[in-house]
Amino acid sequence: MNAASETLKANLERVRSRIAAALERAGRAPGSCRLLAVTKGRTAAEVEELARLGQTEFGENRVQEASGKIPAVHAAARWHMIGHLQRNKAKKALELFEVVHSVDSIKLLEELGSLASRLGRSPEIFLEVNVSGESTKSGFAPDELPAACARARELPNLRLVGLMTMAPLATNPEETRPVFRSLRELRDELNAACAYTRTLDELSMGMSQDFEIAVEEGASWVRIGSALFEGA
Repeated sequence: MNAASETLKANLERVRSRIAAALERAGRAPGSCRLLAVTKGRTAAEVEELARLGQTEFGENRVQEASGKIPAVHAAARWHMIGHLQRNKAKKALELFEVVHSVDSIKLLEELGSLASRLGRSPEIFLEVNVSGESTKSGFAPDELPAACARARELPNLRLVGLMTMAPLATNPEETRPVFRSLRELRDELNAACAYTRTLDELSMGMSQDFEIAVEEGASWVRIGSALFEGA
């Protein structure tokens, strides 16, 4: 194993250990939060090295980058779309990804539902929520979620599994806690109201700078890039 591979292995083990420690602090079951390796700007060879180390879930931000990378990866991998998705790229996204974390509007939801039906696909999807209300962020406002869930009920080829958010950048990761807690509470409110046909179990939240806080607040997926590849 060369030096780069040794570094990647050490970073992966460190991130997994930090996730496990955060789960223990929160009194959550081991393994109840999964690592999504974000491969934006990384090569197919780097993805395959991570896969060799046991990582099988990968996230990409852009359809264009993914369309060249994913076919070049021969290792076992499941791909998640985590970046902003334009409707004119929805068809290609469904051909590449099994999971879409960034469904941020009713129009995109409907486009994905229609395309999934035509393509014979059944992707898992998350509704992206702009919890912090930042004008620079995409996503549903919290009060729009019941209507989005109701529309998702009418689209049988989509499998709504949970909610996703991006917290504001913060110098102190602890400042992101209210955002993550709010997403969990919104998910729980939707479940209590039986807003969707099945229980929404998943929360996609937390990145390299704040993922431990997200895990403590209930994340089931954390989206990690720089902490894996750069050791940040």
